[in-house]
Amino acid sequence: MTNTSTDAAPIPVLAARIARRRAAGHTAHKGLLGRLGPGLITGASDDDPSGIATYSQTGAQFGYAMCWVMLFCFPLMVAIQEISARMGRVTGQGIAGNIRAHYSRWLLYPIVGLLLLANMINLGADLGAMAAAVNLLVGGPVGLYVVAFAVGCTWLEIFSRYQRYVSVLKWGSFALLAYVAVAFAVHAPWGKVLYSTFVPAFSLNKDYVVTVVAVLGTTITPYCFFWQASQEAEDQRIDPTAHALLDAPEQAPVEISRMRLDTYVGMGYSNMISLFIIVATAATLNAHGIKDIQTSAQAAEALRPIAGVFTFALFAAGIIGIGLLAVPVLAGSGAYAIGEALGWTTGLDRQPLDAKAFYGTISASTLVGIGINFVGLDPIKALFWSAVINGVVAVPLMAIIMLMAMRRDVMGRFVLPRLLWAMGWLCTVIMAVVVAIMFATW
Repeated sequence: MTNTSTDAAPIPVLAARIARRRAAGHTAHKGLLGRLGPGLITGASDDDPSGIATYSQTGAQFGYAMCWVMLFCFPLMVAIQEISARMGRVTGQGIAGNIRAHYSRWLLYPIVGLLLLANMINLGADLGAMAAAVNLLVGGPVGLYVVAFAVGCTWLEIFSRYQRYVSVLKWGSFALLAYVAVAFAVHAPWGKVLYSTFVPAFSLNKDYVVTVVAVLGTTITPYCFFWQASQEAEDQRIDPTAHALLDAPEQAPVEISRMRLDTYVGMGYSNMISLFIIVATAATLNAHGIKDIQTSAQAAEALRPIAGVFTFALFAAGIIGIGLLAVPVLAGSGAYAIGEALGWTTGLDRQPLDAKAFYGTISASTLVGIGINFVGLDPIKALFWSAVINGVVAVPLMAIIMLMAMRRDVMGRFVLPRLLWAMGWLCTVIMAVVVAIMFATW
């Protein structure tokens, strides 16, 4: 008769079972919000003020015709973000660290350099949009608001305790719900919204194609890959019970399940908000003949006479709230990338004197972002070039991520399952086509 009790199990097997049960109990005890972290924050930061400007222009110019793009984006976005998260949790280091370990510096440095450049431009545009939103609400000097937001975000990122900082970012993501409130406040035609979401409307019109490219480029961006992978590695490093999955494969079932939930919720939340921004601006601006919106602040201002003061204030407050989340993510993702590329000590849980170069990069990036708002640089051109750089960088970066994710000397037994591998390459190919279209229509 076979003995099925745990007493008969070999010691390594029994230890693995105990570890899985402890991890599962620890995860369950956290509750849903406690299980969400890098994926939720990454998804929310993807709807930064510059992204809001893109989605607002989409809704204002084309009405509901592009709602389907957000549904189309979702599985692609989820796939590449889950792959990035897995790489961080499996290997215990971020994307730049893994590229540094397995590829030439001549490949690593240009990618990190372009990422840092795009992040700083994006960061500057976001600071400007937040300051403009405050000006719309209460008046006052925009330049002073730019500096105040930059100093506040940098101080929080450098000097706050890591767990508290992450908690602030997590709760800050709920500022995006302001756009859901706006869409319901203006009484959008939900039947038409549903139809446009599930029935694609294709057009070869140049403006339509360029806008599709802009939406895809805004939604699937390199800084999100770097941030989520580095945050998974960071969370593992500061938790004494957690280990890189290469060293502790018994933790894999619980951790991979958590990462998948975190990523699906975070990216789903991001795309839902993007859809509601399109719906809100389509129901107000497009419906009243306003079709040229170039910044998120313009979108908020245009809502004032059409949708009322309350709706305008909600939209403007959402820009400020999500900007407070996006600015640290933009600065932090660049610092992680360059720090891992150069072998620095990195980590938001580190004391400032223990990671001087890492925090110095965060401060320098934010300082450049401030400067962009005072040198007369056209914010629309800045965002355009940021989108171009992100689009160009995304294609080789995603290809490298996919290649690394299938290498056993990188991922060990945790190479990608076939479905995730297929979705990751599909996302890479589509982004390559998007970049080709961008250059073809230039």
